[in-house]
Amino acid sequence: MSTQSAYAIISAGGKQHRVKVGQRCKIELLKGEPGDTVELDKVLLVAAGENVQIGTPFIEKAKVIAKIVQHARGEKITIIKMRRRKGYRRKQGHRQHFTEVEITQIP
Repeated sequence: MSTQSAYAIISAGGKQHRVKVGQRCKIELLKGEPGDTVELDKVLLVAAGENVQIGTPFIEKAKVIAKIVQHARGEKITIIKMRRRKGYRRKQGHRQHFTEVEITQIP
């Protein structure tokens, strides 16, 4: 099923991603070093042309193979808490860690 028009919908880090072979995708932080391969086994859907497999909720024995490109941090967001008229203000920043992976194989 690894043709160029094949795609899969995977679940990683509590989010769902539509991926194709050769695509780079940012997902929640994974263990591993850049250059390592990972198997993403929570596959919800695999489609190749007219052939579509839908899981309930996941497809058994289906794995998407990906290569870790890098670990990085996302854009900074600012969280502000304030109580009006009380002089209470809190400002906090956050940068979420993520892993960038490149999809190498869809079953």
